[in-house]
Amino acid sequence: MRVRNLNWMQLEEYLERDDRIVLPLGSTEQHAYLSLETDNVLAERIAFEAAEPLGVPVLPALAYGLTPSFAAYPGSITLRVETYVRVIAELLDSLQEQGFRRILIVNGHGGNTPARARVVEWHGAQPDAEAIWHDWWSSPEVAAVANSFDRVWSHASWSENFPWTRLEGVELPGEPKEPVPLPLPSSPDAARRVAGDGSFGGRYERPDEEVLEVWRAGVVGARALLESGWTRSSS
Repeated sequence: MRVRNLNWMQLEEYLERDDRIVLPLGSTEQHAYLSLETDNVLAERIAFEAAEPLGVPVLPALAYGLTPSFAAYPGSITLRVETYVRVIAELLDSLQEQGFRRILIVNGHGGNTPARARVVEWHGAQPDAEAIWHDWWSSPEVAAVANSFDRVWSHASWSENFPWTRLEGVELPGEPKEPVPLPLPSSPDAARRVAGDGSFGGRYERPDEEVLEVWRAGVVGARALLESGWTRSSS
């Protein structure tokens, strides 16, 4: 259940029987021909579909992350690392103060991973709370399914091309793109010259029956953590 569909009294009542909550992390950044909000859409939707059958609330996705390499692409907005890490820690503190003791972070953007170490540090300092950082696209479940269809899947490729990240009226190139050499240059202008349209390479799309199987694997992986990834039981 999304917290946008709850009031505070309903959430307070939930806390009387459960202490889990999901925090999706995204990024507003270029994804070649896909939506600039691809990471936000994917993180929040994976979180919701994983949590809904369990009755666990899902917060809105944090829509801005770490994407300095894409600064030359209009609409790719970044925070500084120190700012982002502080925001994540303060959100965890706030949730803990309100009674949430098991917090699953569903991350949708690889560039956000510098904050993972801070989450681990926060987790280790809590005697009665825990936080799990989960990069949904890199779970064993997702990798196994994606690799069964295509060994090349990367940023803004077919593996992020779902019905809910496509843009109406935007046509995709029909031929695969040669992989972009990584890591990208640190200069945003140079990074744009290397990445071109923004995709890191591979096919731009695959049949929906394949990408939806990848999606289902992502949901399964996140739900498994919500169900059994904790070291402590509900309060």
